[in-house]
Amino acid sequence: MSDKETVTTPSNVVPLRAPKAAKRLSEKKWGATVISQGFCIVPALLLRAQGRLGLSATQLALILQLSEFWWEDGKLPWPKKETVAKRLGITEKQVQRLARELEQRGYIKRVTRMTRHGQTSNAYDLSGLVSKLQALAPEFAAAAEAKRKVERRGGLKRKPA
Repeated sequence: MSDKETVTTPSNVVPLRAPKAAKRLSEKKWGATVISQGFCIVPALLLRAQGRLGLSATQLALILQLSEFWWEDGKLPWPKKETVAKRLGITEKQVQRLARELEQRGYIKRVTRMTRHGQTSNAYDLSGLVSKLQALAPEFAAAAEAKRKVERRGGLKRKPA
C-alpha cells in the first residue's frame, strides 16, 4: 500500500478499543488496584443464557472459576479442587458434584491428568459449553435485533404488501 492510498472501513464495522484504552476504562470502573490483580474474559452470552442453559448459581460460579484458569485455546484449565472450593466457599466434594452435574449435561468434560507420582488435578474441557453457546448465539442475536427494531423511534413499521 502506498503512502497516498487510504483505507476505508465499512460502516457496519465497529472498531475495537485499543487494549490500553479498555484497561483505562476498566480501571475507572473498578479501580486500578482491583484491575492490577487481573481479569477474566467471559462471553456475555454465558451470563444472559444462564437460565436457558439451566445453570444454577453455583454451577455458573464453577464455570466462571474454570474460565479464570483458561488462558489459551487448546490449553485446558486444571485448577485444584481445593483451590476452587476455597474460592467458592464450598467443599471439595461439592466441587466434584457440580463438575459431575456439568459433565452429565455435556457442558464440561473432566480429563484425568497423570504425573510420574500418580493422578494430579483434573483438566476441564469446556468445549461442550462453547458449542452450546455457539448454537444459542443466533437465537439471542435475532431476539436482540427484534428488540432493537421495536424500541427504535417509530417502532415497527409495516412493509407495503
